[in-house]
Amino acid sequence: MDPKTAIKQLNEISKLGNSMQLAAESWNSNFQTLIAIILSARTRDETTIKICKNLFNKFPDAKKLSKAQIKEIENIIRPVNFYRNKSKNILICSKIIFQDYNSNVPEEIDELIKLPGVGRKTANVFLTEIGKTGIGVDTHVSYCSQKLLWTKNQNPKKIEEDLKKLFPKKYWNKVNSTLVRFGKTYLSKKNKDQILEEIKRIK
Repeated sequence: MDPKTAIKQLNEISKLGNSMQLAAESWNSNFQTLIAIILSARTRDETTIKICKNLFNKFPDAKKLSKAQIKEIENIIRPVNFYRNKSKNILICSKIIFQDYNSNVPEEIDELIKLPGVGRKTANVFLTEIGKTGIGVDTHVSYCSQKLLWTKNQNPKKIEEDLKKLFPKKYWNKVNSTLVRFGKTYLSKKNKDQILEEIKRIK
């Protein structure tokens, strides 16, 4: 795949997704951004945003959330998928950030992925939101990248590596949000595949 072609295809896809707010966007602090991304896994963005507003109204920072009771967190975030496991993760994550990082979320991927509930995808999406660079590979990115022949791999880390080789660094932060918005706009697999086949013809 030629990088110039991939850039044209990415730009074309960016015109197709609607302007919905994603769960990672528009929070008041890096801490809130990270927690929102953790909670968004396998959960609709609209649900995550609503729940996070309720959570942050009561526990706006690492110190306050680290001192919360697990049942209190569970009651607030119950509408998100896997809420029990996520409650444990964000409680422990908050304690670590408060105690070990002086309430400042680390900004290096190797440190981020040590936190409970934070894998490479979450870490990369977080980094892009705070102005660093990264490509978070979720199901949308994986699916579209394979369909458009940007990668032949199925392993998320290898897909990330392929995309970083394919796209110039200034485009990295655009990849996840563009493909996620596209994926959430065209929910039908048939529609999605038809559009991606058309995009694939762009040279």
